[in-house]
Amino acid sequence: MPDSRPNLGLPDPWDGPGGPMEGVHEDEEASARALQRSIMALLALGLLAVGAIAWWSRAPGAAVRAAGSPRTDAKVSRPPSVRFTDVTTDCGVRFVHANGAAGDKFLPETMGAGVAAFDMDGDGDADLLFVNGRGWGRDAPATTAALYRNDTRPGGPMRFTDVTAGSGLEESLHGMGVACGDMDGDGLVDVLLTGVGANRLWRNHGHGRFEDVTTAAGIPLDTGWSTAAAWVDVDRDGDLDLFLAHYVEWSPEVDRRVNTTLPGLGRAYGQPWSYTGTMPRLFLNETPAGGAPRFRDATEGSGLRVRNPANGQPLAKSLAVAPIDLNDDGWMDLVVANDTVQNMVFTNRHDGTFAEVGVAAGIAFDAYGHPRGAMGIDVARFRDDDALGIAIGNFANEMNALYVSQPSRDQLVFTDEAMPEGLGAASRQLLKFGLFFLDYDLDGRLDLLTANGHIEEQMERLQPEVRYRQPAQLFWNAGSGPAFVPVEPAEAGPDLFVPRVGRGSACADFDRDGDPDVVITQCGGPAVVLRNDQETGHHWLRLRLVGRHGNTGAIGAWVRARVGGKVLARHVMPTRSYLSQSELPVHLGLGGATRVEGLQVRWPDGRDQVVPVPDADREVVVREAP
Repeated sequence: MPDSRPNLGLPDPWDGPGGPMEGVHEDEEASARALQRSIMALLALGLLAVGAIAWWSRAPGAAVRAAGSPRTDAKVSRPPSVRFTDVTTDCGVRFVHANGAAGDKFLPETMGAGVAAFDMDGDGDADLLFVNGRGWGRDAPATTAALYRNDTRPGGPMRFTDVTAGSGLEESLHGMGVACGDMDGDGLVDVLLTGVGANRLWRNHGHGRFEDVTTAAGIPLDTGWSTAAAWVDVDRDGDLDLFLAHYVEWSPEVDRRVNTTLPGLGRAYGQPWSYTGTMPRLFLNETPAGGAPRFRDATEGSGLRVRNPANGQPLAKSLAVAPIDLNDDGWMDLVVANDTVQNMVFTNRHDGTFAEVGVAAGIAFDAYGHPRGAMGIDVARFRDDDALGIAIGNFANEMNALYVSQPSRDQLVFTDEAMPEGLGAASRQLLKFGLFFLDYDLDGRLDLLTANGHIEEQMERLQPEVRYRQPAQLFWNAGSGPAFVPVEPAEAGPDLFVPRVGRGSACADFDRDGDPDVVITQCGGPAVVLRNDQETGHHWLRLRLVGRHGNTGAIGAWVRARVGGKVLARHVMPTRSYLSQSELPVHLGLGGATRVEGLQVRWPDGRDQVVPVPDADREVVVREAP
């Protein structure tokens, strides 16, 4: 279609050159994978106990150093004083995750589960859905997911009410992830849960009532160990398709055969490289207008089935996915974070298929060509230019990754800038799971938060300096020099940094006071709701987008605002972090500015819409123009 975008005088990140990758350097990719396979095989020939300790401790060495060094040419300013307050008990949230642990040391018990902050009832605020696990035997307690309705009144304290009973969501399964989106275009947000041997799709009928339509909609009840999922329009037909990731081929019997042990501890949780990889799946939305949800499995021939060239086995061991248009061609791509194998980048070929270009794009490995233990992921334009940053939380003694797009006319090129941008060295010791960008102090720059916690609860007996429960980590975006500065408890309050077994995490303005609050799940422990009590005096805007077609939540849209001579670009995307979903409305921190100079929305179909400039410190509903 012709370019009819209005000129607001805004730098346009969508006008840059680039296109889908056609050459993937298959020989290089095969060689790299074969080398990694050989290394893993040699490790497997060693003592099992030594291999297990290596997995849990991941002693750092030259091979895991990120490229580059921290910038030392700029004075680092300190973050403002912003307090996060633990209001879990006061606000009525009582959820405790059940990991099913009963001494068998089954791998899924370590992984925790996600959380969704989504507007289930269409009243404009974010409700909460906690994914739960369960035990393995027939006599295990029938735990279920937990649904909490947001009953916070304007200007009042944060309040949630448990409305699980009678919601239709009371099905017991060993859940992992959650994805929220309006799959049938009726304006109500539907819910998909993933898990070990279980997928469940619920249609939202409003008023807190959900109907299980998994089988009727064409989604298999069991696709193995499903993990991350995302609602995203991959074929640009106006409705939301479903991407479903998987971890490893697992069963209790396989786990017992692997039989990982640790010296002095006996049986321990296994390492991912002891299990066969898997493949993601794609389901295209074929729901008729006004009809019941219906999906078609389009995985075969889609390009998502990646195999190890050394042995022909499925390669992926996926825990997180970030849907994003990487090359500005108007089609959604997928960045998949994998554990102990290369990350994958699927660029959209515009015909229902994808090209896997992770190696060529520079996102597959660390700077030395080694895979890492990738957990959570998020993508954002975090600085004052067109560059995209892909942040990934990695295993203990592996630094966070921050792959930043580089100027290039003919291909996707990313470089890991975690070290020079300040996200590297400070994160190395922690085991990072949930990870997302947020502007917690409303200064207009996107900061970063990670939820952390180890896998083995007896790790301290092996390494006294390593803790099972670990504090969250918050990085403030200083905007120059090393962009990210680690925030101290004195600067954000002690509640955020209480050691936890952190797993899923999400953000939403639960009390609608203009700043993002945080929710973190724990593996085998209570969830935590942290209220943002910032008092910086900074101004803000909250934008809730409403699409005209099947994608009523405008998932995949971009919002751009010109503020103080700079452009803030924010993506409408709930699929972020680890197995979790954050709320859809976009928050714009304005800093000291009291007005927005220009506001524009690019809808998922590529059309631009100028939005009348609203006053600051308010919520605005933006409806897609005909």
